[in-house]
Amino acid sequence: MDMWISTLMLLADDAAPAAQAPEAPNQILQMLVIMLPLAAVWYFLILAPQNKERAARKNTLENLKKNDPVVTIGGILGTVVNLSEDGAEVTIRVDDNSRLKMRRDAIREVVIKDKPDGK
Repeated sequence: MDMWISTLMLLADDAAPAAQAPEAPNQILQMLVIMLPLAAVWYFLILAPQNKERAARKNTLENLKKNDPVVTIGGILGTVVNLSEDGAEVTIRVDDNSRLKMRRDAIREVVIKDKPDGK
């Protein structure tokens, strides 16, 4: 048992000088050289497209008006019949006799039908 402890003490003494770290500014600089390009790539591949898509969706929902054909997040096709006064709720007509009242953010997209040019 005594031999194990003395061996460990010798190994610990030998490892101490090698464990000294290089200068801290070099480590920070090396870390920045790696992290800044990764952050830039992450921003341009993830955040920028998400922000653009979020802004487009917000614009679409704010410009929602009566008689717009829409698709809900559940896949239901309908036409906007009524918007609440505060704008939080929408009533859509699904069929001649059926209407659904839902939150505005449950609308996934406004269906835009291409108008024939006649050409």
